[in-house]
Amino acid sequence: MANLLNPVAALKTADEIATLETVRAFLYKEARLLDDRRFDEWLECYSPDAEFWMPAWDDNDELTEDPQSEISLIYYDNRGGLEDRVFRIKTDRSSATSLPDPRTGHNVTDVEILAHEGDTVQVRYNWFTLYFRYNTTDTYFGTTFVDLDLSGEQPVITKKKVVLKNDYIHHVVDIYMI
Repeated sequence: MANLLNPVAALKTADEIATLETVRAFLYKEARLLDDRRFDEWLECYSPDAEFWMPAWDDNDELTEDPQSEISLIYYDNRGGLEDRVFRIKTDRSSATSLPDPRTGHNVTDVEILAHEGDTVQVRYNWFTLYFRYNTTDTYFGTTFVDLDLSGEQPVITKKKVVLKNDYIHHVVDIYMI
């Protein structure tokens, strides 16, 4: 009965619990860095070759499967694309960002480790983001899948797939909204 009350207790070993807590702390930190608009530090959460992908929904209400041949909402095959986005945000060259700066509140939930092999973990989590600008609050929500490399001083993302579940978005979506 204790396992029903405490899902962490359902894990088998102290190492699994420690890994899950390390992953959670890292995901909370990544979200906080976006909320605090500390984009340069946020970029450090990603390895140089990290893929960042937000597939689109097709006409049959299915997610696109290939960012190279199908439409994506966001796709960068390495961190350089994210660095360009950050540059544009910081220099007001982003179509999604202009004055006043938007405010966000990221919420990360239901963190699960799907696979753990050596220093790499595959993680799934749900999220929702509150986005405030021009006296209006929008909500974005979805599920994210990340591969994390745990071999360094802090985890780093090597691959991230963000599934945005909103049916309708009112304006251009940028990296800090999801």
